[in-house]
Amino acid sequence: MPEFESENAVLIGISADSVKSHERFAQNNGITTILLSDPEQSSIRSYGAWGKKTLYGKDYEGIVRSTYLIDPEGRVRWIWSPVKVAGHVEEVLKTLRLVKKDLHRQSEGGD
Repeated sequence: MPEFESENAVLIGISADSVKSHERFAQNNGITTILLSDPEQSSIRSYGAWGKKTLYGKDYEGIVRSTYLIDPEGRVRWIWSPVKVAGHVEEVLKTLRLVKKDLHRQSEGGD
């Protein structure tokens, strides 16, 4: 978290779980990230993070763990889906820094 905060990044998690469920999860795990509840899956589906999954040979629909890097103007700059946990945080942080450099260069009149 401190590294993302030093880059002025805001981390937000969203799932179809209830607000109460998020509160318990955050409390039990010391989570300080903003957790949003979308039980109707409207935002989740609009971002393409709801889809077919398989568990123990059974198909079902659910959240596809995904990460979206969104710039200050609200444009999606990068998507990781499905998320591979190993090395993911480092990869997102590295990409965030590259995107920030690109945005800075563009704001100074670069290509």
